[in-house]
Amino acid sequence: MLTIGTKAPYFEGIDEEGNCHRLSDYAGRRLVLYFYPKDSTPGCTSEACDLRDNYHRFVAQGYEVLGVSRDSAASHQRFREKYQLPFHLISDTDLTILKAYEAWGPKKMYGRETEGTLRTTYVIDEQGVIVDAIGKVNTKNHTAQILE
Repeated sequence: MLTIGTKAPYFEGIDEEGNCHRLSDYAGRRLVLYFYPKDSTPGCTSEACDLRDNYHRFVAQGYEVLGVSRDSAASHQRFREKYQLPFHLISDTDLTILKAYEAWGPKKMYGRETEGTLRTTYVIDEQGVIVDAIGKVNTKNHTAQILE
């Protein structure tokens, strides 16, 4: 994981609507940048819905929320519409953002080691500095992990 206190790596990615998001777009605002493995899977849906249900708390505290996975923009659009997510989801099919944020690597699943998305969340402050890094995400109570 990236270290708290370091500058967040530059990123640029396209969301489910075809809009480009860059780290610089969030200068002067706090950003929750969360990485998740796959749209519409149980854990990823729990995590997204927890963030959705508490989105008003993020907004009240001056945060923007962005999700990133390697799913396509079309998949993100279906996921976002189905669960009425109020935040955007970036498609990172070439793994550029995932690798820059050390959210891609070896993981064990069913006793096998594979490469994939490491469920990770970074909180980035107004100056683009990482102020929190969460590697052991509780998908059902992720908001509490971020805001407490």
